[in-house]
Amino acid sequence: MTGSAEIPYLLRAARGEALERPPVWMMRQAGRYMKAYRDLREKYPSFRERSEIPEVAIEVSLQPWRAFKPDGVILFSDIVTPLPGIGIEMDIAEGKGPIIDPPIRSLEQVNQLHPLDPEESLPFIKPILTTLRQEVKNEATVLGFVGAPWTLAAYAVEGKGSKTYSVIKNMAFSEPTMLHRLLEKLSDAIATYVRYQIDCGAQVVQMFDSWAGQLSPQDYDTFALPYQKRVFEQVRQTHPDTPLILLVTGSGGLLERMGQSGANIVSVDWTVDMADARRRLGPEIHVQGNLDPGVLYGSKDFIRDRILDTIRKAGNRGHILNLGHGVLPNTPEENVAFFFETAKQADQLLAMA
Repeated sequence: MTGSAEIPYLLRAARGEALERPPVWMMRQAGRYMKAYRDLREKYPSFRERSEIPEVAIEVSLQPWRAFKPDGVILFSDIVTPLPGIGIEMDIAEGKGPIIDPPIRSLEQVNQLHPLDPEESLPFIKPILTTLRQEVKNEATVLGFVGAPWTLAAYAVEGKGSKTYSVIKNMAFSEPTMLHRLLEKLSDAIATYVRYQIDCGAQVVQMFDSWAGQLSPQDYDTFALPYQKRVFEQVRQTHPDTPLILLVTGSGGLLERMGQSGANIVSVDWTVDMADARRRLGPEIHVQGNLDPGVLYGSKDFIRDRILDTIRKAGNRGHILNLGHGVLPNTPEENVAFFFETAKQADQLLAMA
């Protein structure tokens, strides 16, 4: 491919190019398992400080880049970050996650939400993404990320994380008109936010529908999939060439539906064999994943074997190596380093096997 040396490696895979080895990054690669992050957290105890003060967010985003040289460097942020910009107040409690107060429980509250103006409400995003692009140049791909409509609606309605999703499901099944109106407004705000991240420097954007795996297939088709599509279709209108990744936690039963979302790349978790995922999604959809984060507690031989097994099953086209979800907080840093080292030598290791 002409000029491919100037195109970051992960971006080449995201576009479907056949490569000698898969590009590699790791969800939550900036975070608590790194001593550098824990040290910085003592100075900036608030998550919002760490993610909304540009120089701090840049430093956190670059910590794994300096340590491991992944093929992807992702914006350090949270999926609820844009909510205040449409009129939903939130905070992020250390160790507990987002807190929405007051939660969205009435049509009046939904009607009061307004469109997102990212330059006004998210002024820190542009300097973060611009600087990340300058820092990593073509040596890595800069990833943006957003929450999906269903998951952001669930946080907004529940008011916090949930194990039962009873409040949002109550609204879905007893007052669906209200929830659909909320999902429409969130979809349009998220699409605006994705476009803005791309304009600021993101080369690939991942959308997290973290809670959609809690829906039955028919409810996924009603409350999650149409709004994933709504976001991706709006982004495609203005940024048709930017690869888009969709992640759904606990998505084993939903892969085919995820493939209908308009995403270029489906993130596969470890409950699905990668060869099965490839068959189920078909040749047009690229894949990301799918090591169990717990594998990184194993021996180096074990980690190596699991990495190579995934790469063999995924094939050499349209695969981004990653965990099936985020790296766990007490994962040994040396095992994370070994994960990246092994991934980068995968073509040689497979040739020797």
